[in-house]
Order: sequence, then C-alpha cells, then structure tokens
Amino acid sequence: MFFCANIRLKMANETILIIEDEKNIVELVKFNLEQEGFRVLAASRGNTGLEMALREKPALLILDLMLPEITGIEICKILRQNPKTKTLPIIMLTARGTEADKVLGLELGADDYITKPFSPRELAARIKAILRRSREQPESEMMRAGPLELDISRHELRLSGKKIGITAKEFQLLRALMGSCGRVLTREVLLEKVWGCDNSINIETRTVDMHIGQLRKKLGKESGRIVTIKSVGYRFDND
Repeated sequence: MFFCANIRLKMANETILIIEDEKNIVELVKFNLEQEGFRVLAASRGNTGLEMALREKPALLILDLMLPEITGIEICKILRQNPKTKTLPIIMLTARGTEADKVLGLELGADDYITKPFSPRELAARIKAILRRSREQPESEMMRAGPLELDISRHELRLSGKKIGITAKEFQLLRALMGSCGRVLTREVLLEKVWGCDNSINIETRTVDMHIGQLRKKLGKESGRIVTIKSVGYRFDND
C-alpha cells in the first residue's frame, strides 16, 4: 500500500459533476466536496448526466459504472470521443472491486477508479491530485523517443506523426518515465509523481501496473520501451 496526502488547495468555483443514482452517496459526496470549496452538480440518470457534462463543462466528473438509461461505460466512451470533453478528468465509481472492472474503466479512458464503499476524504484527495496535476503542465515542451513524441503543452502523444488517444493519467505516467529516461522508477515514486501521493490515503501500487498495461497496449510496437524491473518498478528506454 501507498498513501496520498490530503493537500489543501484553493478550489473555489471549481465545478465537479457527479452522475450517480444512489441518493445517499450523492448527498455524502456533495456535502464533503462543498466543504472543500467545490461547486457540485449532480444527476441521477445517465442521459441527464451526459447532457450536463457537455453543457456545464465541469473540471472533473465522478461517474458511476451502473446507471439507468445509459451506463457509465457508454457515457465515458461518448465523452472521450467528443473533442470538447476528451480530456475531461473522470473518476469511475464501481460497486464491484474486481480487477476486470477496474481495467475496463481504464481502457475506456477513466483517469482513476474508486470502489464502493469509499471514504469521502479519499475521494476528495484523489480529485485534488488530479486537478493539481492538470494545472502543472508547462506552456511548451516536447519529449521524443524514436517515433514517439509527447507534446506537453498540447497534452498529446504522437506515434510516427499520428495522434494516439491516452488518458490524463497515462499521459502523466509516460511523461514521468520519459523524463527519467534510462533510470528505474519504483512504483512508489510513480505514485508520488502521477497521483500526488504521500501518506494519508490508501492507493495500491497495483494501480501503477494496471495503467502501465493500458499504456503499453496503446504504444504498440514501441511498448518495449517501457521495461519492467521485477519487484522494483519500471524504466523507459530511449534506444
């Protein structure tokens, strides 16, 4: 296990949208996030939530996997295909904690997942970490490795000139690895760099492995650049 710091950030006027059909969960999340300074909108049905996500342009979306009318899976797909919402940070909520469910959420483009029941404090910390990382992008920077180009300012990955769709977490993970090219980064270090972790909330190091797996699939023939160092972590090779 590794732990995330409950870092106080100035979140006034940041809008969080939660699409969840369990009223008690919505009320709990809404209360706690409003205490942190967020503006919280909520929808209990999939179609309504999708319309709100497109209209309100929230800073982050909390999305339940199982919803009436249209599932969280379908909503995630639609948002990732829309140019206006393709980079919207998404945290998936699931009542099922199996690895298959978590991998599915990541494959669909979710940036993070959390299993019910969960701690509102943990959810708030994950939201803050995601939003903080999204603000830390420099104005212009390009990382290259063979046919791979990671455009920091445009938040894009290109392979032989062709844009590859990756989630915000996958982008941050690849950026951390490429930025330390040739050096081994432990899972704990990657959790700190990508998830903003420190020492108050549980996040399994397995989370890193799952994101690495999804990233490798998208890199195709270049996936071998991410080398697994058994029982330690990962290394990115430029040659």
